[in-house]
Amino acid sequence: MSGAGPAAPSFSGTAAGAADGTGPGTDHGAEDGAEDGAEDGTGPGADPGAAEFFVVANTAPAEAPLVPGIVLQLATEVTPIWQATESWLRRQGVPPPFWAFAWPGSQALARLVLDEPGRVAGRRVLDFACGCGLAAIAAAKAGAAAVEAADIDALAAAATRFNARRNGAAVVALAEDLVGRGLGDEAGRWDTVLAGDVCYEATMAAHILPWLRALAAAGVEVLLADPGRAYVPREGLAEVGRYVVPVTEEVEGRTERLVVLSRLLA
Repeated sequence: MSGAGPAAPSFSGTAAGAADGTGPGTDHGAEDGAEDGAEDGTGPGADPGAAEFFVVANTAPAEAPLVPGIVLQLATEVTPIWQATESWLRRQGVPPPFWAFAWPGSQALARLVLDEPGRVAGRRVLDFACGCGLAAIAAAKAGAAAVEAADIDALAAAATRFNARRNGAAVVALAEDLVGRGLGDEAGRWDTVLAGDVCYEATMAAHILPWLRALAAAGVEVLLADPGRAYVPREGLAEVGRYVVPVTEEVEGRTERLVVLSRLLA
């Protein structure tokens, strides 16, 4: 794998930005995410009702290409969020809307658990860095005993909540950083962790991978999706599947992306 990841999505209506290794992904690892949002908690994500209203007002119902049958609120060429500039987003107190896209990693994880429901049926599942909540919804539909979906962006949690409700899926959406949780006194909180497209940035990977490996060492099955991002580990992975996911040139700079799904080893 090369040292540079795919282009990061552009929210100015132009093609994706420079391929600098940052890549897309829900912005869970962005420790400085408050710089893009309202530090005083006045942005649309501050109130759950307002957050859901914002999500619905700036997206449209759509289905991810690899997971037909699950309807999500997503950005399209005709929705305002697609054309939003980064300066506008900052003025509105909104971090970049990664939650408005069904990223290839989450599509592949969703397809896997729907194709192989035994991976999650009867298990307690976490969709980490959930974005729009697609993998969480798929896990619930595949028979998971309990599903949590977490993202540090409150709008992502709102989008997940709305999308899950629309699809009749029982999902608890959390707007918090769960890194470090599920161990020690919380051991056994999850049986399976779904991590789609989370190694798009060096600091993000360094923040989450030790925790994910600790969960794996504790017996949790951690499934990691890699759509070719720069900072996925090269060792300690056992491949469980791969999917070719249709994507848009406006976001990914190409028309399809190969996603490799692996079980993270301790």
